[in-house]
Amino acid sequence: MPDADERTLLIAGNWKMFKTTAEAAAFCAALRGELDELDEVDLALCPPFTAIGVVAEELGELGVEVYGQNMHEADEGAYTGEISASMLLDAGATGVLLGHSERRQLFGETDAALQRKLASALAAGLEPVLCVGETEAERDGGQTEARLRSQLETALRGLDASQALQLTVAYEPVWAIGTGKSATPQIAQEAHAFIRSLLDGLVGEEAAAAVRILYGGSVKPGNARELLDQPDIDGALVGGASLDPASFAAIARAALPG
Repeated sequence: MPDADERTLLIAGNWKMFKTTAEAAAFCAALRGELDELDEVDLALCPPFTAIGVVAEELGELGVEVYGQNMHEADEGAYTGEISASMLLDAGATGVLLGHSERRQLFGETDAALQRKLASALAAGLEPVLCVGETEAERDGGQTEARLRSQLETALRGLDASQALQLTVAYEPVWAIGTGKSATPQIAQEAHAFIRSLLDGLVGEEAAAAVRILYGGSVKPGNARELLDQPDIDGALVGGASLDPASFAAIARAALPG
C-alpha cells in the first residue's frame, strides 16, 4: 500500500489570469534550464486557456504536465465562453483544476456542479485536481472539518476506487490564498490527514493512501520545505510565486527527496 515515501511530490503552478502567449513562452524558456535537476519531482503548470498550447509545446515533451484552470461539464453546446474537456485535450492539456476557491467564491460554483465536472473530466481522460478548503469564518467557527466533509462527499459521489487513483486533491484554506498568510505546517498537516481519512471512507483505504493531497495558500520558496516535509502533504498548488520561473523552480527544489 502506498505511503508518504511512495507518493511522488507534485508542484503545480496556477497562473490564474496572468501571462500572454509571449510571456508564457519566455517563462518556459527560462524554466527549461532548471528541469534537469528537478526530475525527482512532478511538475505541472496551469496557464490561461490562450497559453495552454504554447506551454504544452514548449514543456510537454520534457515531462511538465499542463492543466486547464476550469472546464464545463458538457461535451459541447450553447455555453458561450465555456471550454469543454475535449477542447482542453485538443489544446494540449493533460489535466484540469476544478473548484478553485476563486471559482467557488466569484463564479458561484457549487459542490454539485463540481461532481458533474469531475465525472466529465475523468470520462475524457483528464487528470482532475479537486480544490477544497474553508473560509476564515468557517475556521473561526470550528466548521473546517464539516466544510471539507461536505465538499468531498458531494464532489466524489459515485466515484469508485479506480477513478479515485486518477484524482489529486488540493487543500487551499481560503483565508491563506493571495493574502500572504499561510497555514502553519501543523494546521496544514492536520487538514491533510483529515482529508485522507475522509477519502478512506469514500473510496477505500488503498486509494486514499495513493491519492496526492497538495497544499495551496501563499506557498513561497521560504516556507515550502517545512510544509512539504509533512507526511500527508504531497506537493503544492502555487499561485503568485509560480509566475516567476526562478521562484517556481525554488519551490520545486524544496520538494526534492533528501
